[in-house]
Amino acid sequence: MKYIHPRTDVLSQNIGENTTIWQFCVVLPEARIGSNCNICAHVFIENDVVIGNNVTIKSGVQLWDGVTIEDNVFIGPNVTFTNELIPRSKTHDTTKFKPTLVKKGASIGANSTILPGLVIGAYAFIGAGSVVTRNIPDYSFWYGNPATQKGYITEEGILLDMDKRDKNGVKHLLKGEIDD
Repeated sequence: MKYIHPRTDVLSQNIGENTTIWQFCVVLPEARIGSNCNICAHVFIENDVVIGNNVTIKSGVQLWDGVTIEDNVFIGPNVTFTNELIPRSKTHDTTKFKPTLVKKGASIGANSTILPGLVIGAYAFIGAGSVVTRNIPDYSFWYGNPATQKGYITEEGILLDMDKRDKNGVKHLLKGEIDD
């Protein structure tokens, strides 16, 4: 059973079961939200947005036209998505919008900014306050301004250094890798 707080403006009927949408959110009519999601307070979701299942979107996030979020993604508080590389006041040319894809299992830390037209890879981890200016590969760990790769991360959330070793020095193989 889904729960939509009475102090929201949810215009979409495309919301999956067991999804919770908290107070002061706006969801435009064509947005699609999957099952078992948690959309926290003060989130804005435009029409051309697709959100998968088991997604958590913390407070203060705006999802603009062209953003797609796959299953099991975590979006931290006040993450900023953009959809135009060169925005100008009083112009609205939707053909210039660049689609953004956040793949399954990825996590984006609080106050990060994601430039338009990028792909955040599966299970990738973006540290808080990062400015993402390029595509992020699967299973990689990035942070900074601009964000740079600092290591790797497993599906279970174990951070690895650039040699894919954990804090105890144990080397890990990521999904699909063969030990050489």
